[in-house]
Amino acid sequence: MPNKETKKESNKFNYEEALDKLEGIIEAMEDGSIPLADLVSQFEEGAQLLKLCQKELKQAELKVNQLDIDDAMQSDLNSE
Repeated sequence: MPNKETKKESNKFNYEEALDKLEGIIEAMEDGSIPLADLVSQFEEGAQLLKLCQKELKQAELKVNQLDIDDAMQSDLNSE
């Protein structure tokens, strides 16, 4: 279970920063440059960053969908 400090650290990033940091963690895990002792904490941080990215993407998707609905309604009103 991630500790509160890990959650606070991941919340200070915007989407792009979180994604860059997550990619860095993944690369380090894949190339074996993270010592085993640090691997679990890096995994926890990566999981929190992933959640942050997913949340930001979902919010953006909802905004785009709302804009599409608003545009469709405006087009319907203009065509009447």
